[in-house]
Amino acid sequence: MPRFGLMATPIRSMLSTLAILSLAGIASAAEACTGTISSLADVAAAVACTTVNINGFTVPGGSGLTLNLAAGTTVNLNGDVLFGNKSWAGPLFTIIGSGITFNGNNHKFDGGGPFYWDGLGIGNGIQKPDPMMTIRMSGTFENLHVVNSPGRVFAVSNPAPIVLTGLNVDNSQGDLANSKSNGVAAGHNTDGFDVASNDVTIQNSVVKNQDDCLAINRGTNIVFKGNTCSGGHGISIGSISSGVTVSGVVISGNTITNNDQALRIKTDATATGSTVSNVTYSGNTATGLRRFGIIIDQSYPATIGTPGTGVKLSGVNFIAPVTTISVASTAERVAVNCGSGSCTGAWNWANLKVSGGKAGAITNFGGITGFTQ
Repeated sequence: MPRFGLMATPIRSMLSTLAILSLAGIASAAEACTGTISSLADVAAAVACTTVNINGFTVPGGSGLTLNLAAGTTVNLNGDVLFGNKSWAGPLFTIIGSGITFNGNNHKFDGGGPFYWDGLGIGNGIQKPDPMMTIRMSGTFENLHVVNSPGRVFAVSNPAPIVLTGLNVDNSQGDLANSKSNGVAAGHNTDGFDVASNDVTIQNSVVKNQDDCLAINRGTNIVFKGNTCSGGHGISIGSISSGVTVSGVVISGNTITNNDQALRIKTDATATGSTVSNVTYSGNTATGLRRFGIIIDQSYPATIGTPGTGVKLSGVNFIAPVTTISVASTAERVAVNCGSGSCTGAWNWANLKVSGGKAGAITNFGGITGFTQ
């Protein structure tokens, strides 16, 4: 019996090793396959592969397309994806994974916005799937057209560095009133990109909407460059709530047309324990601004109301090349509304040129250098 026991141990070990190797071989084969999605029924099998091809199809109303991908997967969109109409919470599309390459091949995702738009935005009126696109991947997400989002378009919360490039968001149909919007623009709260993460680059993209082109809610090392924003509320940091850090933001080479304002920092009047620092603007061009050129306001949700003091702002600078802004005759060129002692340090605005309109008030801060209205 002892001799049999001694032989059994290495045999069992060998069999276990063979089983592990066999399973590893099966896993490798699965990871190397190509999966094809032509309906939601195909998703579970397709995401086991490291190449996923999506054909054009319609996602049934009340359902979302969720891709929970293996690391290193490449996704190719080979047709347009339309989302059926049903009032529900959403999101319509979610992508999760590390080191992912998503290539939209200039096809489109259509959120069916006109069915939902009532001029009231998210949280009011008919329930709208929001956000339309949840991005929880790292890697590259590129070359996609997104039209008619019910509410916000992209919500970005990546686990590691991501580049979003060559994206075209078109909610311009929401500029018009419809039978449900009481004479106002039907689209509302249609933010282009909402960012709440670190290490995000958004570049060479176009947003036509009725709200923020970009809204940074928290995060560090965020770059927004070479983009075009039309029709909405401009490029925003905020609104900033309590316990939030925003730092290392670069806004450069963007074109902003026919927005409420070009560049905005907005912090909640009641927020505490937050900081916004090291924000750099360069080479942006803005025209046709309806309300402000630049607005920094610590009274949100009011506009130029009583500012709070719980968010510390520092290091907001304009560097070369010059940022050039032209506002409408009734608009304010620059308005800064800081809480007492909450805007600190010296801010170099020598590379900012603003024309048109009238001067806005600078409240509770004397640290802007190189610029006068």
